[in-house]
Amino acid sequence: MPTPDAPLEPHVMPTYARLPITLTHGRGCRVWDSDGREYLDALAGIAVNTLGHAHPRFVRALQEQVGRLIHVSNYYHHPWTEPLAAALCERSGLEQVFFCSSGLEANEAALKLARKFGRDKGIERPQIVVYERAFHGRSLATLSATGNPKVQAGFEPLVEGFIRVPINDLEALRRATAGNPSVVAVFFEAIQGEGGVHPLDADYIAGVRALCDEHDWLLMIDEVQCGMGRTGKWFAHQWAGIRPDVMPLAKGLGSGVPVGAVVVGPRAARIFQPGNHGTTFGGNPLAMRAGLETIRIMEDEGLLDNAARVGTHLHTQLWAALHGVPGVREVRGKGLMIGIELDRPCGALVQRCAEAGLLLSVTAERVIRLVPPLILNAAEADEIVAKLVPQVRAFLDETTA
Repeated sequence: MPTPDAPLEPHVMPTYARLPITLTHGRGCRVWDSDGREYLDALAGIAVNTLGHAHPRFVRALQEQVGRLIHVSNYYHHPWTEPLAAALCERSGLEQVFFCSSGLEANEAALKLARKFGRDKGIERPQIVVYERAFHGRSLATLSATGNPKVQAGFEPLVEGFIRVPINDLEALRRATAGNPSVVAVFFEAIQGEGGVHPLDADYIAGVRALCDEHDWLLMIDEVQCGMGRTGKWFAHQWAGIRPDVMPLAKGLGSGVPVGAVVVGPRAARIFQPGNHGTTFGGNPLAMRAGLETIRIMEDEGLLDNAARVGTHLHTQLWAALHGVPGVREVRGKGLMIGIELDRPCGALVQRCAEAGLLLSVTAERVIRLVPPLILNAAEADEIVAKLVPQVRAFLDETTA
């Protein structure tokens, strides 16, 4: 892999520590670079490319839509917004959808909903419970809700109105909110992604649902990374058998086309009225067609069952290969959202694995994150293990905690 003396993109702001790889095309779970090297994609654009790359049916639908209508203002209706909204409501059991273009925008809208929910009840300074290690975005409000001081550094003062608690500790939540009439919502990821692939326990999620009902708080579950079938259900919180009041979505919803959404239930429906919130690109015809086609293909090809089955196989094989290896702390996750935690920072594995033909990421400094396309098959899962395990072992042998 080349290491250029000069940046490959000298006119682009250096906000990403990119590898010196220029990807040019893909097919299924594989991509190729400008030098013709092939990579197995276990990152899927960070849980975005649900259908992999160049899925023939998806490509045909987008080509047709590009030839008809790409964008119109939200002053007007078009044929695809209501069908996608209805599809999301049907699969979530919720009632209404606001469409935007990213997870950050969806989470920002959720925070605004919670603020207005409180203000409408006469609460002057609404407060929202958020979580340690959470990641909700990089706007000032979502950054303030995020539980990572490193990404907040340099952007102070942060937005006020957040109470932070640890995950999976219902008593800590009760203590942090006791006697506080300004609390309006609890906001968490069903599985923390950027925070290190930490699932919230099903019993805990059910307990928070009950607490929100008791106090008339909004339960807001960020499904931006763990939703859209990644865990084997449409939304990761469904493993707990509950429904949230507010559910931000993005990433896998459009299989690579930027689509974000906030799906809400009765408690949060009709809070926003004309003029309260908006978007230029959200809900455009191309994005809506991409979202609807993604859902249809997922169902026709059984991708939820595939994510559960192949994800279990991948998790089992990784655990069998890495359990007991000094330096490996845990293999965790659900479906095709898997984290391997080491006892030391392991960012170097991103490039080492790329050189071995495998794309992945490291999050929370010590966690190898695997979020491949939901079309991954068992043979490709075995290939991930075959490429990754030797790299992990070699890295641990060569470094110290």
